[in-house]
Amino acid sequence: MAEKRNIFLVGPMGAGKSTIGRQIAKSLHLDFFDSDTEIERRTGADISWVFELEGEEGFRVREEKVIEEITENMGIVLATGGGSIISKENRNRLSARGIVVYLKTTIDKQVARTERDKKRPLLANAENPREVLESLAQEREPLYEEIADIVIQTDEQSAKIVAGQIIEKLGF
Repeated sequence: MAEKRNIFLVGPMGAGKSTIGRQIAKSLHLDFFDSDTEIERRTGADISWVFELEGEEGFRVREEKVIEEITENMGIVLATGGGSIISKENRNRLSARGIVVYLKTTIDKQVARTERDKKRPLLANAENPREVLESLAQEREPLYEEIADIVIQTDEQSAKIVAGQIIEKLGF
């Protein structure tokens, strides 16, 4: 690759950011990072525990620091947490330091993809996960759109196909 560009994946939980990100990184021989996994590695605890102990605000502070450090690298693929774009600093860093790909998905797909996943703190104790996801979408979708260089719908395709579409659109 002539130039080492960064690819940053944003989107709601269940959009496939981690799975698709790994696929892109593998295809392009780039390093892959997942901001949530990196937070877990650094704290020695899972995201749910960090949320429980420090609340969402404490988690977001950690997330901002991790994204700041990871995005200083060149030639990487980064899957961000669904709420990472709440922070203006994160949005600015992602926009300035790489190509932002918004992985868009429907609420139905999010519900299906997250219903058995116990590692989603914002859904863990929700009586109605669909309502939570709809509320998050209303708040976050404009922010995803704001920073996206590319928008890709992930609903009806495999991670490999979506990854291929992204690579093709980026001209890699």
